[in-house]
Amino acid sequence: MFFKQFKRPAGRILQSMLLCTSLAAQAENRLPDIGTAGVAALSIDKEVTYGDSFMRFARASLPIIDDPVLDEYVTDLGQRLLSKANDVRFPFSFALVKDDSINAAAFLGGKVKVHTGLFLYADTESELASVLAHEITHVTQRHIARYMEAQAQQSPLAIAGLVGSIALAMINPTAGVAALQTTMGLQIQSAINYTRDNEYEADRIGMQLLYDAGFDPMGMADFFQKLAATYRYASKPPEMLLTHPLPETRIADARTRAANFPPRVLDTTPNFAFAKARIQVRYGPESAEALLTQYDGLLARNQAQSRDGARYGKVLALMKLQRNEEAAPLLAELAEAYPDSLFILDTQTDLDLAGKRYAASIARLTQRQQSMPDNDVVLFNLANSHMEAGQPQEAAGLLDRYVRNHPDSDLAWHMLTQAYQQTGDATNLYLAQAEYSALRGDFQQAIEMLNRARATSNDKLVLARIDARITQLDEAKRQDESLKR
Repeated sequence: MFFKQFKRPAGRILQSMLLCTSLAAQAENRLPDIGTAGVAALSIDKEVTYGDSFMRFARASLPIIDDPVLDEYVTDLGQRLLSKANDVRFPFSFALVKDDSINAAAFLGGKVKVHTGLFLYADTESELASVLAHEITHVTQRHIARYMEAQAQQSPLAIAGLVGSIALAMINPTAGVAALQTTMGLQIQSAINYTRDNEYEADRIGMQLLYDAGFDPMGMADFFQKLAATYRYASKPPEMLLTHPLPETRIADARTRAANFPPRVLDTTPNFAFAKARIQVRYGPESAEALLTQYDGLLARNQAQSRDGARYGKVLALMKLQRNEEAAPLLAELAEAYPDSLFILDTQTDLDLAGKRYAASIARLTQRQQSMPDNDVVLFNLANSHMEAGQPQEAAGLLDRYVRNHPDSDLAWHMLTQAYQQTGDATNLYLAQAEYSALRGDFQQAIEMLNRARATSNDKLVLARIDARITQLDEAKRQDESLKR
């Protein structure tokens, strides 16, 4: 789905907005199962709060991709792994970042960033899943909290400042390591040794998690081997090797451990191939012309394992080159082969909207919504189709219901601003803009938007809720600022 940089009652918007800062308080505050590690330095509630602050930092600093079909794929992959994990104390979220480098990283509170470069580099879904399993384990084993506790025992460090430096290390590894060494006065060798211990534990538990979730545990060993071989003689290693040291002993240990698992027959779906092709065409470094040649070559060789991804990639490449008439019959064949695929449904919507076939797009999506009423891909495509068709009120109605249950969706709030702009609903426009800014940590801008909304309404209940929201944002602003000192 491609989005343009795009009337519900103001009271409903505020109810959804007020949910945003209350979610952390719902987290269960239980002690970790691994002795007392991480308890004195960081409670579960505080970890969730810091995780939320990191996400605001990440939205403002990283090119996070708002692609519902890719978001759903990565989230489903992560949830499949989490369903087999122990010690999951809070909801996880996975952010896909447009970055060709090979990296993923986990932060406090179950926040995991995944670079698009991982898709470009991984040859199998098990290889990709192995990285997510490793990062999930860092969180469930509370490695950052345990590291912070170890450092707090050695020196009187401010926990908030340490969290801020670690968050910076996720955004920019080089700068983050420098902050840990200088601002916080930490010994880098101590940090490296602690990281290596964590890496081996994440490998061991992550591989078991990978197997239990139905993937090939050798995917982790294969990924390590390729990564080491590719960058063994490189002058500048990828970010992943800055934060995840990969000595030969670790690779050998992973391969030996994977070989001890019983063999299994893997479930195969085209979703990984579709996701990889989508990232190659829409977010990768190669031109559509070069990729089209590449896909034609794969199709000419008629290799079963790459055919579906190549067909889908060819459709996307043709559409990017505005050769939609050539793409249409190929997409129709894929739709017949995979009638339930959300990748295909999303692309059908793009093709319809490009041809101004708004009614056809809305009819197809409305029918699909009857069987999938809570699906994000269907909802966002339907809302977008209504806006493209000049029906912003219908789009706002759909998104209004959505944000009540998903108040942290910056895409939904962004689309609402566009819907309200089309309808001329000034109060709701300012309120949605405020929430969109708040999700990026721009609290000053958010408060300014709330004050503008205040000036457009005479409803006492709306005004009271605006005042309550401003108080919440002031507190969130103070919390975020404590991480930057």
